Amino acid sequence: MPGVFKILKERGFIKQTSNEEWLKDQLNNGSLSFYCGFDPTGPSLHIGHLVPLFAMSHMQKAGHKPIALVGGGTARIGDPSGKTEMRKMLTIEDIKANAELFKAQISRFVEFGEGKARMVDNADWLADLNYISFLRDIGKHFSVNRMLTFETYKMRMETGLSFIEFNYQIMQSYDFLVLNQKYGCTLQIGGDDQWGNIVSGIDLVRRIEGNEVHAMTNPLVTRSDGKKMGKTEKGALFLNTDMTSVYDFYQYWVNVADADVGKFLKLYTYLPIEEITRLEALKDAEINEAKKVLAFEITRIVHGKEEADKVKEASEALFSQGSQASMENVPSSEFEIPPEGLSVIDLFSASGLCATKSDARRLIQQGGAQINDQKYTDINQMLDKAFLSQSLILKAGKKRYWKMIAKG
Repeated sequence: MPGVFKILKERGFIKQTSNEEWLKDQLNNGSLSFYCGFDPTGPSLHIGHLVPLFAMSHMQKAGHKPIALVGGGTARIGDPSGKTEMRKMLTIEDIKANAELFKAQISRFVEFGEGKARMVDNADWLADLNYISFLRDIGKHFSVNRMLTFETYKMRMETGLSFIEFNYQIMQSYDFLVLNQKYGCTLQIGGDDQWGNIVSGIDLVRRIEGNEVHAMTNPLVTRSDGKKMGKTEKGALFLNTDMTSVYDFYQYWVNVADADVGKFLKLYTYLPIEEITRLEALKDAEINEAKKVLAFEITRIVHGKEEADKVKEASEALFSQGSQASMENVPSSEFEIPPEGLSVIDLFSASGLCATKSDARRLIQQGGAQINDQKYTDINQMLDKAFLSQSLILKAGKKRYWKMIAKG
């Protein structure tokens, strides 16, 4: 069995390291304590978070000790990395509620318990800090000039950087120090946009404790067309089923570009490299089989085998039989029928297939809108009450379906 460093390298998890030889030696020959942070700024993790989670999983299977840090403290400030404007400030109650949801989602990838992984919340040490003491003891080790050389701050200086956000790097660096002191943590991993924050933490640990600690960043995954991974017509692809249905989650992966299949199989499944090599070599129509494997595997990991089996069956039935197939596992929603009926645009925008009326208008104009296997191309067409009262199966493009159920 190859060492975990080789596994991470060949599957595409390593973008930058502070010392690759140290990392290779520790991963292949030692048992290190490492951490990754997740700020609960919303009620769900999304596809972008899965890259470090899969990396943590591979490392744990190789005998290393993960620390999953839920940023209940840092979420009160908001990381400026990758943002063109200040994040919306959340209430403490919202952050705590989000943190509990994150913990459940992280547990699908990392095994917690005695002698296994541990989960911590940085609110435990950040929330009650004495600000003056913190500035004297910790803030003195940070150079404003050096902080301004990092890309995150350079970009935000043009659009406006608040003082509260300027503190974020210091807070994250302090996390690394606390985890090194309490648990002997010697490695922080995260997205490549976190490089500046992580190396600042390395410097802080060295200055205060004199300990050698290191960084490993994961690539920020993009699709072959250059667009950000996990973005759909309705926004980000979330793990929370209230935000992205299991069916839509599965369909996203079935519909990825041919050129992305191999990369995603390496990052988002545990399939052996040999099997991935075979699947990504498939051509033309056969590559669809590889996409189905990808969709099933990642849905099984994120949502469980039972849910993955359901949506796979529903997807394949719909693809082969159209609206005559079983609709049991297809996402649905209820709607009110106004006395005057509804326009085609209003019906599609009320479904989960289109985020806005503009999206629905575009879909109709491009010939991608169907209701009960009938194509609709007139954006002004009205649907009467009798039509709307029947069972309605909406279709967007070739593979996306939605069931609309009239109330009453």
